[in-house]
Amino acid sequence: MIILITGASHTGKTLLAQRLLEKYKYPYLSIDHLKMGLIRSGNTRLTPMSSDEELTEYLWPIVREIIKTAAENGQNLIVEGCYVPFDWDKDFSYEYLRLIKYYCLVMSESYIKAHFDDIRAYACVIERRAGDEPCTMQGVLSDNARILAQAEKYNKKCVMIEDGYHIGADIL
Repeated sequence: MIILITGASHTGKTLLAQRLLEKYKYPYLSIDHLKMGLIRSGNTRLTPMSSDEELTEYLWPIVREIIKTAAENGQNLIVEGCYVPFDWDKDFSYEYLRLIKYYCLVMSESYIKAHFDDIRAYACVIERRAGDEPCTMQGVLSDNARILAQAEKYNKKCVMIEDGYHIGADIL
């Protein structure tokens, strides 16, 4: 099984991947780690400050082929990160799609406003965000609204975080 976790920033994608790893012992690939490895090694002219669109265009073909390789070998894999295009499924035939579970995490506006201090406090619970722009309420609201609009445009279901943060390894 391939578990693909994407969504807005600060929604707990990495935390969910870590919880799934701990429960199911599936390895996971952080697209951010791949991004930084390619940037630091000099294998791309992109930088951590490049646009999400540029990074997605560069990273997705690599991630897509990693997913296909894992599926072809009958291997379980968790892939998490925001550099997954909303039309990702067009790149896979049914044989692959039946092996992929897709989760897009989004927080509601009311959740963000009610829990912003918690969102900011847990922003680095799994990985440090060195060089990341400061976590602001407006930035989190904007990013979640953008992701939700894109998910709706591409008819993708989202895991909506509304009342409390209850996303864990039982999501499967």
